[in-house]
Amino acid sequence: MEYIKKENLLRENPRELKVSIGSKVTLWGMVYKIRHMSGFDFLLLQTEKGLVQCVCSQGTDGLENLCENAAVEITGSLREEKRSRMGFEVDVGRINVISVPFAEPPLVINGKKLSAGQKTVLDNRAASLRNEAQRAVFAIQSETCFGIRQFLKGRGFTEIHTPKIVSGSAESGAGMFELDYFGKKAFLAQSPQLYKQMMVPVFGRVYEIGPVFRAEKHDTSRHLNEYTGIDLELGFVTDISQLMSLEWEMLSYAIEHVKSACPQWLEVLKTELPLTDTVPSVTFEEGKALIAQERGYASKDKNDFEPDEEKALCRAIKKQTGSDFVFVTRYKESKRPFYAMDCADDPSLTESFDLLFRGMEITTGGLRIHRYEEQVEKMRRKGLDPADFEGYLTAHKCGMPPHGGMGIGLERLTACLLGFENVREASLFPRDITRFTP
Repeated sequence: MEYIKKENLLRENPRELKVSIGSKVTLWGMVYKIRHMSGFDFLLLQTEKGLVQCVCSQGTDGLENLCENAAVEITGSLREEKRSRMGFEVDVGRINVISVPFAEPPLVINGKKLSAGQKTVLDNRAASLRNEAQRAVFAIQSETCFGIRQFLKGRGFTEIHTPKIVSGSAESGAGMFELDYFGKKAFLAQSPQLYKQMMVPVFGRVYEIGPVFRAEKHDTSRHLNEYTGIDLELGFVTDISQLMSLEWEMLSYAIEHVKSACPQWLEVLKTELPLTDTVPSVTFEEGKALIAQERGYASKDKNDFEPDEEKALCRAIKKQTGSDFVFVTRYKESKRPFYAMDCADDPSLTESFDLLFRGMEITTGGLRIHRYEEQVEKMRRKGLDPADFEGYLTAHKCGMPPHGGMGIGLERLTACLLGFENVREASLFPRDITRFTP
């Protein structure tokens, strides 16, 4: 019988090696680029934390077997090099080639940016993601998630994981992917909305970061059919300003975390993150007026914003306040789901909000109905059968605190942070109406 020992597989972080100038190091990674010079070779090694510049003299042990995209173990000594992004380079003594590629990549991956079109980039995602600029996007996205988790943990939130196979809709009007569940009709979840509400009496404050599925036939730069939702819900809130304040504090925390954790990745993308001091808020009607003023004509749609209107409103707010963000409140009841609380002073409006960021809606949130009779009445008013929501309504029957929450699209948030026009650029393996591979 053998016993498995605990083994620390943590590799040295190249970004922390500068303090060890002159010492011997061993690094593992993929050969990103080789440049042949007179008398020596420059090698860029793609490690877990970034590119490390290495110098190989002629005759270096293992150099004869080296090629781009090979997996290698490199041993050498550190020396200071201010022109290197890391501030040092490795004088290579030995190269152990662990594996070599079977074929050339389908596109050039070791340039500063990919020169191929979006379709080629997405069709060859396993290769294109190795590009340093592509890696930077998802390193920043990862740290954004970490910052959000860290903030919510510090505010007493409990992370939950809700079902993604459900029996019915949580979002009125949103398309659903239907599937056969052992002979019964089931669907992929559009949202954890109903489950996170049911968890409020259990934990008080909950959140989930997970996949969301929408079978909407949109083929636009802002829509995906599967995306990552950041959903949170909390009890004992009675004013949407509390929710907006929480979100603004959370996003500010996450953005400042990214600034401190990802300077090298931000430098790769030449990205400047937004300021996080203050954010303005306008009502839906005030937003419509600002849009008309910005564009010089009024919108025909009086009940919702078109994508071009969101862009126009953000331009107007940017001019007036300097903010890249704007909260919009008091949306029409006809455009909000059955669980949205109506405004006490005007039942045609809801205690809900959206957060727009650089021309795109990234968040929808608001107060929820917590009284059983009120929830049943609104369901019926919207043409829904309360019997289809028996499990959800059990929470209301057993007593619910006043509560509210929000949902944020991670890919949209990332795209807006990095200034991308197309949300697919912020999705590892996008799923839209034409794409479900690779």
